[in-house]
Amino acid sequence: MAIYLCHTEPDLYVHDAEVVDVRPGAVALSRSAFHPGGGGQVSDAGTIEWQGGAVDVSHVEVDGGTWWHVLTDPSAAPSGQVEVRIDADHRLRVASLHTMSHVLNALVFDEFAGALVTGAQINGDGTGRMDFDLPEVDNDRVRALEGPLNEVIRREVDVHATYVPVADATPESGLMRSMSVAPPPTPDGTFRVIDVEGVDRQACGGTHLANTGQSLSIRIRKVENKGRHNRRVRFEFAE
Repeated sequence: MAIYLCHTEPDLYVHDAEVVDVRPGAVALSRSAFHPGGGGQVSDAGTIEWQGGAVDVSHVEVDGGTWWHVLTDPSAAPSGQVEVRIDADHRLRVASLHTMSHVLNALVFDEFAGALVTGAQINGDGTGRMDFDLPEVDNDRVRALEGPLNEVIRREVDVHATYVPVADATPESGLMRSMSVAPPPTPDGTFRVIDVEGVDRQACGGTHLANTGQSLSIRIRKVENKGRHNRRVRFEFAE
């Protein structure tokens, strides 16, 4: 996992760049504060402006080491020096849901004897879902976690990103909570860890809030049985 520009400068929403490559309907840039998505999180959205016009970026597709910024208008042809604008509202929605999914993960982990995540999806429309390895569990107990989840928002808990050596990310550390995916280490052999102070601490490469109080309230909309072991928890903003 590279250390993205959006990791090192999370408040950078506007910056200059150069178009370094093109393909039909997409461009690659010399630098980009877009988050490319991954691990169930959708990528950032935004706009590229250049001397000849402006075009929206719907998402980012990663091909090896190249980030293709996919344009909503395939006929647009950004070139030369451009101005990149990240959609701040989209980033906030996704970061809010992602941070609160970590909190939900922690609540489930504590309530149900270390139950692990089996899948997740964080969308740009204010909805998300998490799947947990929870055989023979009363779904009402899962729904009851909505209260503690929103209490963490009301408490305005600080959220920090740190980096730890790979050797410290043992199963006993609790830094890896997913049965299906794990973020790859950085080139210097560390994991990026998101710390929701006193609530949750786990490796993650996504975008997150600086404080849980930045999130709207969360509603657990539905808990579904998906097979013998999985429980799918669908959640969304309540406001």
